[in-house]
Amino acid sequence: MTTPAPSTLRASQTAPHALDSAGAATPPRIYAWLVVAMLWMVCLFNYADRQAIFSVFPLLKSQMNLSPVQLGVVGSAFMWVYAAAGPLAGLIGDKLPRKTLILGGLAFWSLITLATALSTRYWHLVLFRSLEGLGEAFYFPASMSLISDYHGPATRSRAMALHQSSVYAGTILGGSAAGYFAQFLGWRSGFYVFGASGILLALMLLFLLKEAPRGSAETTPQANEDQFSREHFRAGVPINPTAILLACIFIGANFVAMVFLTWMPSFLHDKFHMTLGAAGLNATAWLQIASVLGVLIGGAWADRLARRWARGRMMTQAVGLLLGVPFIALAGWTRSVPVLVASITAFGLFKGLYDANIWASLYDVVPISRRAFAVGAMNCVGWLGGGLAPVIIGAASTRFGLGSCISATSIIYLALGVVMMIGIAQRDMGVPPMPEARG
Repeated sequence: MTTPAPSTLRASQTAPHALDSAGAATPPRIYAWLVVAMLWMVCLFNYADRQAIFSVFPLLKSQMNLSPVQLGVVGSAFMWVYAAAGPLAGLIGDKLPRKTLILGGLAFWSLITLATALSTRYWHLVLFRSLEGLGEAFYFPASMSLISDYHGPATRSRAMALHQSSVYAGTILGGSAAGYFAQFLGWRSGFYVFGASGILLALMLLFLLKEAPRGSAETTPQANEDQFSREHFRAGVPINPTAILLACIFIGANFVAMVFLTWMPSFLHDKFHMTLGAAGLNATAWLQIASVLGVLIGGAWADRLARRWARGRMMTQAVGLLLGVPFIALAGWTRSVPVLVASITAFGLFKGLYDANIWASLYDVVPISRRAFAVGAMNCVGWLGGGLAPVIIGAASTRFGLGSCISATSIIYLALGVVMMIGIAQRDMGVPPMPEARG
C-alpha cells in the first residue's frame, strides 16, 4: 500500500484541490480568485486603519497642541514597530497556518483602532499607533505567501496586483472617511467605525477563508528550490543579490509614498485651504484610483514579460519609477489645483506599475519555504526607511516649506529607477529562468 505524500495529505485537510496531469494538488481556479477577493477586504481595512490618522492631523495639532515633529512621530511610530516586527512575522508565517495569522492580526489591529479613539494624551497616540503596527506586521508575509500557493507563475502578478488595488482603496477610504467623520462628528468617530467593521470582517472570514498547501501552485520541481536554497540562502538569511537590490529599492519607494500619504492632506489643507474632508479625499483619491489602474496594467504586463524574460517584472517596476519622476516634482511645486490633481494622478498611475510587482518580483528569486520570511524582512527594511519620512519631512518643512520637500523626493525616485535599470543590465542577477507556466 502506498502512503500519500505529505503535500497531498495537507491538501486534503485544507482547501479542496484538484489534481493536475502530473498528480499534483492544484487549487480550484474559482476559489483561488475568491481567496484574493477575501484578502482584498482584509487589506482594505489594513490600510484604511493606518491612513485614518493622517487626515485628522490638523485637529490633533490644535486640540493636543502638537508640533509638526510630534505629528511626524505619531505617523512614524506605526512604521517603526511594523518594520521591526517584520522578520519575526515572516518567520512565523513560514511555520504557522497563514489563515490564523491573517485573521488574528485583523482582529488585533481592529481592537487597537478602537482603542485609538480613546486617546487623550500624546503618548496614547504613540502607543496605540505602535501596537497597530505590531498587529498589521503579520498580514503581508502571511497573505502574500497564501496567494502564491493559490496562484502559480502564470497568474501570480495579476493576482498580487489585484490584491494590491485594495491598498489604494483602503487608503482612499481611510483618508476620506476619517476626514469627513472628523469634520462633522469629531476625530474619534472614524476610528470607532473602522475598528468595529474590522472585527466583524474577521468573524465572517473565519468560516470562509481556507489554508492551502505550501508550494501547491508551483510549476518548478522541489529540487529546484533545494538548489536555490543552497546557492542563495545561508542560515535562513537571504543573500541573493537581486533580493537585496529589490529591498533597497523598496526602502526609497516607501519613503516617497509615505511622504505623500502622511503630509499631502496637511499640504492641501494649508496651501489650498481645503476642508479636512476635502483635503483627505483629494490627497488620497486621485493618487490611489490611478494606482489601481497602474497595478492592473503592471500585473498583466509583467506576467506577459516574465514568460519570455526572467527580468520582466523588474523592468515593469523600473519603468514605473522613471516615468513617475516629473509628476512628483510638479505636485509639490504647482500652485494650480487642476495641475496638482493631474500630477498626483499621473504619479499614482506609474507608482502602480512598480507596486504591482513588489512581491511577485521577490518571489522570482526566493525559495518557496522562505517566502513569508522574505516578505517580512523586506517589509522590515522598507518600512524602516518609510518610517523616517514623516519625521524628516516634518522637520525639513519648517525651513524649506512642505511643497519644496514633496518636490525634492522626485530625486529619490529618479535614483531608484536608474539603479534598478543598472541592476537589470547585470548578467548575473540570480534570477532563475521562468519555467513554462501551466494555464
